Amino acid sequence: MSTQNEIREFLASRRAKITPEKAGLPAYGGNRRVAGLRREEVAMLAGVSVDYYTRLERGNFGGVSESVLAAIARALQLDDAEREHLFDLARTTASVRPARRRPAQQRVRPTVQRILDAMTDVPAFVRNNRRDLLAANRLGYAVYSEIYAAGVQPVNTARFLFLNPRARTFFLDWPGAATDMVASLRSEAGKDPHDRGLSNLVGELSTRSTEFATLWAKHNVRHHTTGTKGIHHPVVGDLQLTFESMDLPADPGLALIVYGTEPGSASHDALTMLASWAATEEHLAPQRTSVPDEAPPGG
Repeated sequence: MSTQNEIREFLASRRAKITPEKAGLPAYGGNRRVAGLRREEVAMLAGVSVDYYTRLERGNFGGVSESVLAAIARALQLDDAEREHLFDLARTTASVRPARRRPAQQRVRPTVQRILDAMTDVPAFVRNNRRDLLAANRLGYAVYSEIYAAGVQPVNTARFLFLNPRARTFFLDWPGAATDMVASLRSEAGKDPHDRGLSNLVGELSTRSTEFATLWAKHNVRHHTTGTKGIHHPVVGDLQLTFESMDLPADPGLALIVYGTEPGSASHDALTMLASWAATEEHLAPQRTSVPDEAPPGG
């Protein structure tokens, strides 16, 4: 994933989404070649020269200031996730590429695993930035039993989503889940374009899934730290789950994901039923694994 290409395509895609009317500019009849803004219009709105903005959109971020980036973000009406992505791309161009290192093992510390195991009434997981599931409590494993049953190691929600036909019925809103997944991975890629494991995953999914490749080409980014997720579980039926994602500061790149339900809802009753079922299933023991910090293609 070339950072220069990422910058060029990201800025061009955001520019194409903003019409002159939306930017507060007068429309000049029907002779425009593009529906979005022209480069000179973005430059004017950002208060920079056309030549300078053109250089930036070509991926040359050398020496760009935060104030100029902020002005471009305002001109393109970027949301919080898009603005952060723009700054991430600028930061990575200014940094020295890290030396290649031997893959390290990503492991869940025993104290974190004990926290997971103590959460008996809610599904909980620990995942990395590539969406490998590194650990789960018993109820978490029960909720995602379809993903674990696929037998692919490491267990990866992105691979299941795009490469396993069962994902189409498991996720109640598969198109929404797919869009969110790609936008989240795009955000992660902007933070560290030299993450070989993430690059391998993106390359694999782009090659094996035309839907992933199409969504990846849109250059959409988003924060996916809270929200709702609908799944169809083979044992208890449909579940509408809320989720919260919390980074683990002592373990860079890892996050704790906790699911819940609205009290008194049908999903709450179904999750309680699932917890009772999971408690009787010996094979649904809490899951622990480790994966290379830079996973090879195909996991």
